[in-house]
Amino acid sequence: MKIEVTDAQNEHDDAFVVSQLRAYNAAFTVKDFKLLRVFARDADGSVVGGLLADTYWQYLEVHVVWVSEAHRNAGHASQLLNAAENEARQRGCKHAFLDTFSFQARGFYEKLGYSEFGRLEEFSGKHERHYLHKRLDDRRQ
Repeated sequence: MKIEVTDAQNEHDDAFVVSQLRAYNAAFTVKDFKLLRVFARDADGSVVGGLLADTYWQYLEVHVVWVSEAHRNAGHASQLLNAAENEARQRGCKHAFLDTFSFQARGFYEKLGYSEFGRLEEFSGKHERHYLHKRLDDRRQ
């Protein structure tokens, strides 16, 4: 066997590794992975905010939440997240999780009911990465 280390993406090899992991996981889980995208658009239809997430195994995993500088502090990010959480509930999700850096939006997420369950330190020597969770069903956190 030869170990290869590279910084080049090979879509074929990447897809193969992902398909093999999914095949293994299929023995233990249900196949219910779905993309979830939520966008905020201005009057011209341009995207001024967006949320990229997935739902699977009764979880909403939020990857990206972004609102343009000109549209921040107007409640758009809350609306994006609320829309994603509502759709996740419709899909049967009971939990949501995400991560954010110390220079990003930890307090924002905590105001919306998320609580930290993990933290990693020293990103770029000075930043922390916070991992947050929120129950989407009626049970307490």
